[in-house]
Amino acid sequence: QVQLVESGGGLVQPGGSLRLSCVGSPTIFRSYEMHWYRQAPGKQRELVAGILSGGTTNYADSVKGRFTIKRDNPKTIMTLEMKNLKSEDTAVYYCHAARGGDEYWGQGTQVTVSS
Repeated sequence: QVQLVESGGGLVQPGGSLRLSCVGSPTIFRSYEMHWYRQAPGKQRELVAGILSGGTTNYADSVKGRFTIKRDNPKTIMTLEMKNLKSEDTAVYYCHAARGGDEYWGQGTQVTVSS
């Protein structure tokens, strides 16, 4: 069964850092495009960052220069390094994998940026 499991969320002060992780099956890491999405209270889910199986990345303008997405295909783990966090980064962060018509979501991990 395909699963995506996130970890690493928590409470951090503005300007702080967090590292999110997503582990999944080898099937996903062989060929799926992977993403981090987030959803803040009362807002739509939005794309934060994406990474192809070969390593090409893209970022939302709001996180460029602060967030870094990586994937280690043999270890079947994807990470999101978040630096200089702001209150507006507060959201539930979701790991997502997609290929063609198939997609999978993790359960989400809460990130709260507050003093």
